[in-house]
Amino acid sequence: MTQEPAQDEFARFSDLAAEVPDEIVTHSATADHALPGGRTLAVITLDNGLDAKRPTTLGPNSLIEFGRALAAQRERAARGEIHGVAVVGKPGFFVAGADLSTVSTLRDSTLGGQMAEVGHAAYAILADLGVPTFAFVNGVALGGGLEVALAANYRTVAAGAKGLGLPEAFIGLVPGWGGTYRLPRLIGPEAALKLMIENPLNNNRSLSAAQAHELGIMDALFDDGTFLEDSVAWAASVLDGAEVPRPHAVDPTSPEGAERWDAALEKASAFVEAKISNAAPAPLKVLEVMKAGQHLSQPESVRLEVDALVALMASHEFHNTVYAFLDLVQKRAKRPAGAPDAALARPVERIGVVGAGLMAGQFALLFATQLRVPVTITDIDAERVERGLAYIRGELDKQVAKGRMRAEDAAAVKDLVVGTTDKADFADADLVIEAVFEELEVKKKVFAEVEAAVSPECILATNTSSLSVTEMTADLAHPERVVGFHFFNPVAVMPLVEIVATPATGDAVVATAFALAKGLRKTAVLVQDAAAFVVNRVLLRLMGEVQNAYDDGTPADVADRALRPMGLPMTPFTLLAMVGLPVAQHVMESLHAAFGDRFRVSSNLQTLIDHRITGLWQKDDDGAPVVPDSTTELLSFGDSPSSSGELLTRTQDALAEEIGLLLDEGVVASAEDVDLCMILGAGWPMHLGGITPYLDQVGASERVNGRRFHS
Repeated sequence: MTQEPAQDEFARFSDLAAEVPDEIVTHSATADHALPGGRTLAVITLDNGLDAKRPTTLGPNSLIEFGRALAAQRERAARGEIHGVAVVGKPGFFVAGADLSTVSTLRDSTLGGQMAEVGHAAYAILADLGVPTFAFVNGVALGGGLEVALAANYRTVAAGAKGLGLPEAFIGLVPGWGGTYRLPRLIGPEAALKLMIENPLNNNRSLSAAQAHELGIMDALFDDGTFLEDSVAWAASVLDGAEVPRPHAVDPTSPEGAERWDAALEKASAFVEAKISNAAPAPLKVLEVMKAGQHLSQPESVRLEVDALVALMASHEFHNTVYAFLDLVQKRAKRPAGAPDAALARPVERIGVVGAGLMAGQFALLFATQLRVPVTITDIDAERVERGLAYIRGELDKQVAKGRMRAEDAAAVKDLVVGTTDKADFADADLVIEAVFEELEVKKKVFAEVEAAVSPECILATNTSSLSVTEMTADLAHPERVVGFHFFNPVAVMPLVEIVATPATGDAVVATAFALAKGLRKTAVLVQDAAAFVVNRVLLRLMGEVQNAYDDGTPADVADRALRPMGLPMTPFTLLAMVGLPVAQHVMESLHAAFGDRFRVSSNLQTLIDHRITGLWQKDDDGAPVVPDSTTELLSFGDSPSSSGELLTRTQDALAEEIGLLLDEGVVASAEDVDLCMILGAGWPMHLGGITPYLDQVGASERVNGRRFHS
């Protein structure tokens, strides 16, 4: 056990530690490594003692132990016993960040301030220990974990390490343990703001080891197999005086640095406004802290970060994000409600795809790449099949060109995908998914043909976005083998799959669908067979309210911007153009047929489709969005315009009504599943906590349903 220093500077955090007695502590174990020349490198290993899949995180007790371990090494360094200190993590993880489950419970501002301060107290020792300090980043390093590395004087990274980044703006916080200060000075304000703002707000992207090394976050990159040995040897060379260049470093107080600082902040501010309409406080707070700290020293900037963390930890947006991210995306997604026993799942070793168009090509590419199983695509003629294969080969070539896939891996995937015009070639398939035109009779015909060709055990899946899966199976001999497997576009990127069970679908079929989704690295939610399921039903209700307001005479810019307070990833009319007007109209027609006038089919939208107009907005000569006069002249409008406030309230109430009905119908098990679907399938903002907490907080749930979705 490491002996504590005589003056324990971490004793003042004892009350904070007592608040979380059940914390899973990441321990700090120290071992000495002998270096050439009789020198010693003390290596602190951060390890929670749990299985390899459980990430290490930093709660109060973990940080206090880490700080004390560093303080003990500082005393040893002062006595000349050691010549350097390094920090490394357990296999696969450096540190995955702060313990969010702990942080979210600290609603008292004093305790919140102490949580911010204890990290700074520990990291300050690492930054100025009296001998050189090193971070050996051997795996995931997110948030407070990457800030440990940034506090060290030097950094190495294992080539296979993934998940490096500062995602705090995504979860409602700021990089508050020195990251906001240290990172832009190390790699430049432009790259730092991409890491702290753009990546978090773009589906919480993270960096690979190679990317982190290229940016200058990491000083050296070593192979996984000999990472620790190579890192220790590299540290010895640094202690010998080897130069470690920092070509991207920037002094924000120099004239050039100040100019770059201001320009980068201005660009990032515009990005936040465009991305989330400034609806969430955390990204703005990152910019504020970075700007305010421009001319301060690192110790002087500590108060800025602490105050920012305290304010954000108390905010609704942070607690909403914790619910959305931790309770839903991290926990509920791993234990899907209603999923049958996983042991019932059948092996899927060969897959067939009916269709060779864009969606079918995306399916085939995903199956072959992620599962590494043979995939056969088919279409009505050889030319279409060849186009589909060419698309798949082209996408793989792009991955190789971007350095995301090795050439030999791409070649192996290409060999797995073959084409045919004969559905008899599906005879040995374990699963066949159709991706043909969204027309019930077409899909029924395809299923009948496939059923005649495949084995009795083969599962039939449909990617329909709105049609009844039950009706598709009406003429089949074995409807129990059919399941809905609804992906979202783009297939490779969107993480959600809605698994649609009909009353006849067998448990083994549903279990296989869940296992397949897991193999594809998707999150699956079980939904019952109802028109448009969850995401499209809720989204079309939202988009329909805005389209109706426009048709009734509300100016286009008022209608399209009315929902800005929600901070949605794009405006309704922009989303409409991205989805495709014909697709949206077809889904709306299906919903209208199922649910009546809650889903009003727009004649104006049909007019745009008939005239081959792909979107309402066009760019004028200055690049500003406008509705061209030629488009407006085609349309007809009512005389009942709405204000933006009226439309926002009406849309909130419509969403509360639709979700209430959806839950009453038993389409999903609970409001949590609606929230999970909307976050992963529609990009619903994390800071709103999912759609149902948002509707509770704005009062729509009680206005419409007489009760909240969450107590």
